Amino acid sequence: MNRHFHMAAAALGISVLARLVWVLLLPNGMNFVDLHVYVDGSANLFGGNLYDYTDSSKTPDFPLPFTYPPFAALVFYPLHFLPFGVVAIGWLLATVAALFGVVWFALEMLMGREAMREQRWRTAAVAWTAVAMWLEPVRTTFDYGQVNVFLVLLAMVAVRSARWWVSGALVGVAAGIKLTPAVTGLYFAARKRWVTAIWSAVVFFGTIGLTYLLTPGETNKYFRELLGDARRIGPVGSSTNQSLRGALSRLLGHDVVSGPVWIAAVLVTAVLAFFAWRALDSDDRLGTLIIVQLFGLMVSPISWSHHWIWLIPVILWLVYGPLREAAGARVLAGYWLVVTIIGVPWVLGFFQDSIWTISRPGILSWFGAVDVIGVLALFGWIILAGRPRPAREADGSRARETMRPAM
Repeated sequence: MNRHFHMAAAALGISVLARLVWVLLLPNGMNFVDLHVYVDGSANLFGGNLYDYTDSSKTPDFPLPFTYPPFAALVFYPLHFLPFGVVAIGWLLATVAALFGVVWFALEMLMGREAMREQRWRTAAVAWTAVAMWLEPVRTTFDYGQVNVFLVLLAMVAVRSARWWVSGALVGVAAGIKLTPAVTGLYFAARKRWVTAIWSAVVFFGTIGLTYLLTPGETNKYFRELLGDARRIGPVGSSTNQSLRGALSRLLGHDVVSGPVWIAAVLVTAVLAFFAWRALDSDDRLGTLIIVQLFGLMVSPISWSHHWIWLIPVILWLVYGPLREAAGARVLAGYWLVVTIIGVPWVLGFFQDSIWTISRPGILSWFGAVDVIGVLALFGWIILAGRPRPAREADGSRARETMRPAM
C-alpha cells in the first residue's frame, strides 16, 4: 500500500510541477485573467469605480468587468498590495490544496471519518487529486485563476460540520463572495437543518450590511442596478456556458432569457432533482449535496465550464457511493470522465466564430449541451436506480461499501 501511496504522491507532484512549469516558462502561462480582475478590480473598491473597472489585456473581444458582490472585493482587496506573480503562484498552490480538500471530504462523506485514517483511502484522495488537476473544470480554473474550488470547499466543510453556526456562516460568507453558493441552503432544507439555513441567510445579508457601511455607493449599484444582468457577466451563447439557458439558446438559435422555454426547462429539472433526492438513502449526504449543486448550475443564467468543479464529487459518488453497483453507474462515471478530460466546451470554443454569436450548426449545439444532458441523465438514473430496496439488501450494500478497495 505504501508503494501505491508513493505512486499517487509522485503523480500529484508531477502534476503540480507541470502546472508550475506552464505558468513560469510558457509565454501565456501567467494568464490568470480572472485573478487579474479580482486583484486589480478590488483595488478600486474604495475609489467609487469598482464596477466601472474592466480588464481587456487578455480578452480584447470582451473587456472583463468585476462581476461579484462588493464583499468579494473586500475579501480580495489585500491582494493588490502584493506583486501579482507572488499572488498568482500562491493562488495556484492554494487551489491545489483546496482541490485535495474537496476530494478528501467527498471520500470522507462516502466512507466515514474512520475510514480516511486508512492508508488506502489516503492514497485514493491523493490519486484522485492528481487526476482532477487534468479535468477541464480544474484546468480552466488554473488558467483563469478562478475562485470556484475554494467556494466548493467552503460548501463541503459547511455540510461536514454539525455546528449550525459554523455551517451557516461558511455558506453565508461563500454566498457573499459569489451569489451561487447560496443554493447550498437547499441542502440544509433537505436535511431539515432549518436553523442552519436561516443562519446562512443572516450571515449573507450581514456581508451586504458590512459593505453598505464601508462602500454604500458600490453596494447600492451592485444590488439595485447590476444584479441579474447576465450580459455583463459574459456571452450567454458561448459554448463554455453550460447552463440550461446557454444550452437552450444555442439549440434554438437565440437567447431564451427567462422566457417560457427556460421556465419549462427549469421546472422539469426541479422535478427530476426532487425525485432524485427522494430516491437517495436518507444518510447519503454527498448525494443530496451534488443534486442541489448541479441544480444550481443548471438554473443559473451563466455556468461557465470552470464552474462545474462539482463534477469531481459526482464522479467520486458514482465510483464509491451507495449506488456504485447499480447498472449504469460506471457508464455515467465514464461519461463525465471523458467529457471533462477532453474538455468538450473548451474544444467547441475553437468552432465558434465569435463568443457573441448564439446560432451555430445543430451538431455543435448538441455537443454544447453535454453537461446539461449529463445532469438530466444522472437525475433520471438516480430516480430509477435509487428506488427503495429491502432493508437487508441496503444493509449489505453499506457493509460492502466499507470493504471496497480504494482504487
